[in-house]
Amino acid sequence: MRIEHLEERILDYKNSLKKIVEKRILWKSNTKDFIISVLKKAENNYAIGWQVQELNWIHSNEAVNITFDSFPPDMLELTNQLPTFQFLQGGSLVFSQLHNGDINVLILYPVSENSMPLESDTDDLGVFMPTEITEGFIVEKLDVFLKKIIKRDIPLLNKTVGFSKENS
Repeated sequence: MRIEHLEERILDYKNSLKKIVEKRILWKSNTKDFIISVLKKAENNYAIGWQVQELNWIHSNEAVNITFDSFPPDMLELTNQLPTFQFLQGGSLVFSQLHNGDINVLILYPVSENSMPLESDTDDLGVFMPTEITEGFIVEKLDVFLKKIIKRDIPLLNKTVGFSKENS
């Protein structure tokens, strides 16, 4: 094999770097702000104690998340009926830019100091190109996030005595 055989790989490498730069520019110029605007709309329309955050990860990778920060304000009176109540903060849906410009979507679950750890503290929903991020896509991931948080908060809901999945 001769050194000239590398020419095709060199061109492929340069093209891959060009694509990475294009995706990272798209994140900066459009995708990040678009995700923030859709998540803010959800935060403002449904005051359930969540808030949108912008994060800076290691080595200039950035992320946007919506995280449960507080108990829903309209439900605070319910907590007054209990002598003690612990609300687990921190469940988050994260849209994180990877080194290659793609977007990793994941769920971070809240962890209690006093509870047994569950199967995983994270749930990876996939890696997507910035061009795949639409309002419908974000709403779909919010829906998945809420379903998984509910299932995690009430894991025994469908495991009561006498309950059969075939009957549901």
